[in-house]
Formats: sequence, structure tokens, C-alpha cells
Amino acid sequence: MHQQAPEKALAAERLDRIRDLVRARRVIRLQELCREVGVSMATARRDLEELEQRGELRRVHGGAVSVESRLEEPLFDDKTALAAREKQRIAAAALARIKPDETIYLDGGSTVLALARLLRERSNLTVVTNSLRAAIELGGAGPRLILVGGELRRLSQTVVGPLTRPVLEELHVDRAFMGTMGFAAEGLTTTDAGEAFTKELVMRRAREVVLLADSSKAGKILFARAGRLEQVHLLITDQRLAPEWTKELARRGVKIEKV
Repeated sequence: MHQQAPEKALAAERLDRIRDLVRARRVIRLQELCREVGVSMATARRDLEELEQRGELRRVHGGAVSVESRLEEPLFDDKTALAAREKQRIAAAALARIKPDETIYLDGGSTVLALARLLRERSNLTVVTNSLRAAIELGGAGPRLILVGGELRRLSQTVVGPLTRPVLEELHVDRAFMGTMGFAAEGLTTTDAGEAFTKELVMRRAREVVLLADSSKAGKILFARAGRLEQVHLLITDQRLAPEWTKELARRGVKIEKV
């Protein structure tokens, strides 16, 4: 009995510390949380689950975000902050695949945006994109830029839906660099049907489809399917991708590059 009270007090202090960190930073990675609070991954996950049940934060793959919004996915800037180092390595590996004079497509998403930032000096390319963030990065200098028209999805800062069809159906691209909120045996998934429509359309217009996704996206199933795994030629991901996913993707003909 004498030991339980101090343990409960310590747990309460720990939860207060986690709540304050998430409020201050708006987004925090699990590894960062463990380091800051001095707990194991298992303890951190349990604490995040308890705080989420109380409505004091929202868990996402790889960490947690503050509850300023009840949206089904983290805000774009929150997603950018999660797994930032992994995304930079994935983007650098994707850059190495791009050859002079190619026409490439840049999808929405924080990992693809990291690739866009590496293309500012590449004037010998044509870039097609539905991402407002990518367009802003490349609007001042760099590749020839073609924007896809359609309905603006504010959460992801992308143009999506059936109105993207007239432009995309007239184009062929050498490589489409795609992002995703999740992938599973069912395929790529997202929370928005309009976004899924545009992703599938792009994947049919590309000679090679390259999926840029860190390992936290594996096994995540969301509202709308945005293409089949068999449509993906290459996945560039991080070293933590589980062996069972490596086998499943290889069975479906997807090559994997871990960085």
C-alpha cells in the first residue's frame, strides 16, 4: 500500500509532463518522448493511449499531436515533423532515380515535399504536380512546372477529385513519386475519396510508380483505397520496415529500397 501511492504520483507527474510537451510542440515523435520523459517505448505508448482516451491528445503513427482539430488525419505541418530524418533519407534516394530530361509527377504529402525541395536546381526536368506546397517550392526556379487543376483539399494542400481528370488523362510521366497515409494488402489508403481518385489516375499514367513512405505507414488502412500494391513498382522506405511486409510486397512484385 505504501508503494502504490508514490507510483501513482509518479505516473500522474509523467502524464502531466507528456501533456505539456505535446501542447507546447503540437507534435512529438515517440522516440523523442521517451528521451524527454525517461521511459520505455511500451510505457510511452500506454501513457499516450491513456491521454488519448481522456481526449487530451491524438495518437498518430510514430508519435502524437495536440487536439486542436478533430480531423481524421494530422495537419500537414504535423505530418512533416513526424519521422523527419527518415523522410529526408527517402527523398534523397528518390532524387538519385531521376534522370535528366524526364517528366515526373510529384504527389502530395510531406515525404514527396522533401523531394520537391531537392529539385530546385534541376532545370532539366518537367514536373507535374497537384501539390500546392511542391508548386511553391519550385515556382521560383528549377524544373518546368505543370499544375493540375481541380478542387483544393485544404488539409493536405492538394488539388484532387474528378476535375483533375482532363489534365492527367492527357499526360504520360516517366516516374510518379507518390505519398500515402497508409498501405496494406488492400492497397494504398487515404481518408479522402477525391484524393484517392486522383492518386489512382496518376498511377495509371506513369511508366514507373515510386512510393515514398516510411515504415509507420505499413498495415495502416484508412477510408478510401488509392491504388493497388501491384501498381507500385518500387517502395523507398526506412530500415524499420517489418520482414513480413518485405515478403508481402515482394510477393506482389514491388521492389523495396531501404534507406
